[in-house]
Amino acid sequence: MHAITRPAAAGLALAACLATAPLTAIPAAAHTGTPAATGNLSRFYEQRPHWTSCVLGPKDEVGRQLEQAGAQCADVTVPLDYSRPTGRTITVALSRIKATDTAHRVGPIVFNDGGPGGPSLASPVTALTSMQDTAQRYDLVGMDPRFVGRSTPLDCGWPVSTSLVSAGFTRASFDRQVAHQRDLARRCATRHGDVLPHVTTRNTARDMDVVRGVLRERKISYLGYSYGTYLGTAYTQMFPGRHDRVVLDGAINPLAYQPRMLKGQEATGERVLADWAAWAAQHNATYGLGNTREQVLRTVQRTTHAASQRPLVIGSGPDAYRVDDTTVPMVVFAGAASDRDPARHTLAGQLSLLARAARGEKVEPTPELARVLDFALTGVRSANGSAQTAILCGDEAAPRDPEVYWRDLEQIRAQYPLMGPMANNVNPCAFWPHAPREAPVRVQRDAAALIVAATGDPRTPYTGSKALRGMLPSSRLLTVEGANQHGLFGEYGNACVDARVNAYLRSGKLPAADLSCQK
Repeated sequence: MHAITRPAAAGLALAACLATAPLTAIPAAAHTGTPAATGNLSRFYEQRPHWTSCVLGPKDEVGRQLEQAGAQCADVTVPLDYSRPTGRTITVALSRIKATDTAHRVGPIVFNDGGPGGPSLASPVTALTSMQDTAQRYDLVGMDPRFVGRSTPLDCGWPVSTSLVSAGFTRASFDRQVAHQRDLARRCATRHGDVLPHVTTRNTARDMDVVRGVLRERKISYLGYSYGTYLGTAYTQMFPGRHDRVVLDGAINPLAYQPRMLKGQEATGERVLADWAAWAAQHNATYGLGNTREQVLRTVQRTTHAASQRPLVIGSGPDAYRVDDTTVPMVVFAGAASDRDPARHTLAGQLSLLARAARGEKVEPTPELARVLDFALTGVRSANGSAQTAILCGDEAAPRDPEVYWRDLEQIRAQYPLMGPMANNVNPCAFWPHAPREAPVRVQRDAAALIVAATGDPRTPYTGSKALRGMLPSSRLLTVEGANQHGLFGEYGNACVDARVNAYLRSGKLPAADLSCQK
């Protein structure tokens, strides 16, 4: 679900006790990516991958789709620690659909679907549709970042699949969250403490450049969504001259990227919720949430309050879900990433069930609600949350004192009762065993890129795309006016956006000026 695997990042807040932590030096070769500088990394750049079937077994749906699309897969070996290239190694999983229009071949384009911690191995399959006939000019390359998906795994054995939930309505709920988030960090330290310092965006960018070398290419193109825009920005800064065409969809302001991913987005979250509530009021006959926007919002608030008094029971028997006030806002957050009717119907159905459970009715979850609750309440995708958190904590430090988070949410709770506690909850980075070893990515040189954004993006605010546009004077900003949507190209069904992006990918020429598309 994009709503979960493409979380936003906003507001820079480093803990004072970690902000001045010493940084481990990385060889200039690995940092600058100059052709002569691969030196002691040459064995990685010069390896020859073994391309083979993507299918791992009879139940491998991703592999089957890749194979049907004509893809092959390979593993590339990279150093765990780029400052010690003769030390331990890990693998990064790749997929590739080779260009069929060889007369107009551009080269490889690497995809990242966001997260952080989201797999991107299957991206070439969707790119065949989104890039239309332009796809034939590219080698479409999916890459699972280090410790994600089929790459060398990192699974902390969490009892949940995400740390991204609300702090709840009470101090008792918050205190339970402190204990819970501390336990998630402890599990990662116990299982993977030796590799955690190397789970970073900078190292993933270095892996991308190794992939470029392995593919025997002078440059690579790139398409990244959400967190993938931060990774793409990192690559342009660390390896200037090694990127060709770059598309950044739903961009993150590098100055705002941090473990407290949602801090500062309370107003956006409440606005998107209010827009959805107005829509739900028009469908009261179907969902029974209220006849007006205000009535719908009160229903959501009452449901969350009821969950704070006693967990809502969804389902029956020992496998029933018990949903408290830390989870209801997460369901809202997960469902509000798009203003398209299908997404709005899904969220309305989920909240209708939760509201009925709050009234004491016996309800069974829809498949969509079951997937969200599995993600929030079970470890079915523990590896996803583990990798996401490890990347965030490895990139930027977070405040170590839980009271910082409590004070922040108390100051904002009255104004933003649902999204305030969601955006200001404590997270595992407050208890992480390692401080970041390198400085965060900052834009220090220009790069040409097409930045794509919606004015109402509920995950990565439009202000972030505008900020990145200002940092990269040679870039251009393509805006969809009035859309509450995270992820546009090939996802939103906007013909104007799809045509503009594909025109750039086809010609390599950015528009002469920033452009807008209508919703």
